[in-house]
Amino acid sequence: MLWLAAVAVLGMRAATARAEDGHRLWLRYPLLEEPWRSEYRAVAAQIVDCSAARQSAVAGPLRAAQSELMRGLTGLLGAAPPVAGRITEAGALLLGTPRSCALVARERLPLRALGSEGFLIRSLTVRGRAATVIAANTDVGVLYGVFDFLRLLQTHRPVEHLDISSRPRLQLRVLDHWDNLDGTVERGYAGASIWDWWKLPDYLDPRYVEYARACASIGINGTVLNNVNANPLILTRPYLVKVAALAGVLRPYGLKVYLSARFSAPIDIGGLKTADPLDPAVRAWWRSKVDEIYRLIPDFGGVLVKASSEGQPGPQDYGRTHADGANMLADALAPHGGVVMWRAFVYGHSREDRARQAYDEFVPLDGKFRPNVLLQVKNGPIDFQPREPFHPLFGAMRHTPVMMEVQITKEYLGFATHLAYLGPLYEEVLRSDTYAKGKGSTVARVIDGSLFGYRITGMAGVANIGADRNWTGSEFDQANWYVFGRLAWDPTLGAKAIAEEWVRMTFSNDPAFVAPVVAMMMGSREAVVDYMTPLGLAHQMATGTHYGPGPWVADNREPDWNPVYYNRADSTGIGFDRTASGSDAVAQYAPHVAAEFSNLRTVPEQYLLWFHHVPWDYRLSSGRTLWDELALHYTHGVDAVRAMRKTWNGLAAYVDPERYAEVAAFLAIQEREAKWWRDASIAYFQTLSKRPLPPGVAAPAHPLAEYEAVCFPSSPGYPGKTPACSPPNPVIP
Repeated sequence: MLWLAAVAVLGMRAATARAEDGHRLWLRYPLLEEPWRSEYRAVAAQIVDCSAARQSAVAGPLRAAQSELMRGLTGLLGAAPPVAGRITEAGALLLGTPRSCALVARERLPLRALGSEGFLIRSLTVRGRAATVIAANTDVGVLYGVFDFLRLLQTHRPVEHLDISSRPRLQLRVLDHWDNLDGTVERGYAGASIWDWWKLPDYLDPRYVEYARACASIGINGTVLNNVNANPLILTRPYLVKVAALAGVLRPYGLKVYLSARFSAPIDIGGLKTADPLDPAVRAWWRSKVDEIYRLIPDFGGVLVKASSEGQPGPQDYGRTHADGANMLADALAPHGGVVMWRAFVYGHSREDRARQAYDEFVPLDGKFRPNVLLQVKNGPIDFQPREPFHPLFGAMRHTPVMMEVQITKEYLGFATHLAYLGPLYEEVLRSDTYAKGKGSTVARVIDGSLFGYRITGMAGVANIGADRNWTGSEFDQANWYVFGRLAWDPTLGAKAIAEEWVRMTFSNDPAFVAPVVAMMMGSREAVVDYMTPLGLAHQMATGTHYGPGPWVADNREPDWNPVYYNRADSTGIGFDRTASGSDAVAQYAPHVAAEFSNLRTVPEQYLLWFHHVPWDYRLSSGRTLWDELALHYTHGVDAVRAMRKTWNGLAAYVDPERYAEVAAFLAIQEREAKWWRDASIAYFQTLSKRPLPPGVAAPAHPLAEYEAVCFPSSPGYPGKTPACSPPNPVIP
C-alpha cells in the first residue's frame, strides 16, 4: 500500500507538470481547495486494511478498488492517508465484502438486495469510532462503490452522514466497438483503434488499464472488441489468444469481453460449404469454436451478431429465421453462461417503409428465442438520427428480452467537432411511454425488465473511443461516454444532473462555470436537430460519409439510401406519410400512441414530418406556416451554436488554456458548418416550396448548385469510397 501511495504521488506531480490534454477524462483527481480538503481529510484520515483483503485481492477488483482509492485521495487531498490495521480516533475508510473483511461482516449491513454488483456507502460507528464503510457482496461491487465515493469528493458533495445504496438496473452495460482488425474504426472520429492487434498478446498497452478504469468508474461491465461488420479472423486461434490477453487486463475492473461474430464464419474460416443454422455440421462447428473460446477466456461474455442486414450473411440466406440463427449460437453458448446479442437493425430485403422492417421481421418471432438471447434494438426505427420516435419494438416483444442500442459516436451529429451532448437524446427515448401495458410503460421499464419480467436485461452504446490523447476526439464527446455509462447503470437518472457531475469532474466546481456550461450542453443536441433535421426530418446527410447536408440526393441504387426517400419534398409539401393513408408504420405502436402520432393536431411537432406529409402552408401551433417554421428552425440552430460560442468565450478564466482553445476552435467549426447546413437545406427546399423566406431569415450564401457539388472523398470513419470531386470541394463550408 505504501508503494501504491508513492506511485500515486509521483503520478500526481507528473500530471500537474504537463499541460491538460483531456487524457485523464473525468478521473483527474485535482487537488481540492479549502475548506473541502480539510473536510474530506477528516472523513478519510486513514484507510483500514483488512488482513483477509490482502489475500483475496492479488490482482482482482478489490485490489483495483484499493489502488483507485489511494490514487484518488492522494490527488484530491494532496497526500495519501495512512493505512492502519485497526480503526483509530481519526475518521476511517473501510472497504470490503463480508467475506474479505471481518469488520464489514460484523456490521451485518443490508447487502442482500444489492445483488452481485451493487454497493453500500454508509457513515457509521465501528468499535466506537467514526467510519465510512464502502461494502458490497462482491469485490467488483466494492470497486463501483469506491468510484462513487470518489465522485462525491470530486463534485463537492457532503460526506459526513452518508447512507447510499445503489445497484445496477440493467445487467449488461456494454460498449460496442466498431473497430476493425486493421486499426481503422467504422464511424470513429477519434483516431485509430485503441486495440493494437499487431502487438498483442505480447505487449499490453498501459492505455488498456486506463480504458478499464474509465469504464468501471461509470459502471460499464462489458466491451465488444470488434466491428459488427465482423472480420471472421477474430474467431481464429491467433486472434483469440490476443483477445484472452485483453480479457486479462480488463477483468480486474469488472469488464467482460464479447466478440462480434460473422454468421458465415463456418465457411470463411471453418472449411464448411454452408452456414445453415439447422445443418448439424454447422451447429457442431459453432459448439467446438465456443468451447475453444471458453478454454482461453473462462468468463467470456458472448457474441454480438449483425445478420441478414446491409448485405451481411445471415440465416435468411438459407430460408431460416432470425430465431433459427440466434438459437443455434445460444445453444453453443448456454453451457458456459454466454449470451447472444442479436441486432434487430435489419433492412434491405423489402421495398416497404424502412421504418417498418424490424418490427415486421421480429414480432412474429416473439417467444421463439432461447432464454440467453437478447434482441439489440436501436433507440429509433431508422438509424441513430439526431431525433427519432422510439422504436416500436420496445413494447412489442413481451416474451423476448430487448436491450436498447444507442450511438455514442456521433455519426449523424457532426462527428467529433460539433458539441452535441447526447444525454437529452437518451433520456428522451428512455422516458417515452410505449403504453404497452397502459400509461407508464416507458422504454426504461421495458429494457430494465420490470414491465415484462425479462430475466436478462441490457443496454449497449456504439463507442466513440479512439487513439487520440483525449480518447474521443473532443473534450465534450467524453460526456457522451460518461452519460451512457451512468444511464446504463440507472435509466431513471436525469441527463442534466449527469452533465453537472461530468462538468465538475472534468473542468471545475466553480458555480460560475458549471451553470452556463451545463445549460450549453443541455441545449446542444436540440441545436443540432434544428440545423440538420428539424420538425421530424431524418437522414438528410450526404451519402455514405453522413457528413454535411444532402437533402437533394436521389441517385443511390437502394431507395432508402437517398435523403429524398425520407423528406418526400415536392411542390405540395414535405414529410413521410406513415399514417394509414401512407405506409401505416404508425400502426406498429400501441393504439394510444398510434392515435396521437396519426393525428396532425396531436402529433408532437418534433415528429411532424416523420409521420406526415404536410402542405407548405399548413399552420403550426406558432401560427406560422410550415415553410416559415422550417426556415426559422434552421436559423435557430445556427443562432444556438453562436450563443454557445459566446458562452464559452466568457469562460477562459475557469479552464486551462489548452482545453479552452480546443473547444473554442471546435465551436467555430460547428458554427460554420451549422450555417452550411442551414443554407444548403433552405436553398434546396425553397426550389420546391417556391415561397419567400420569412423575416429574419437570411438568404443562402451560395446557389444550390454549389452546395450540391460539395463532396468529401476522405471523410473519417467511413469505410466506403466516395466519388472523386471534380472540381474538388468547390464550396468550402
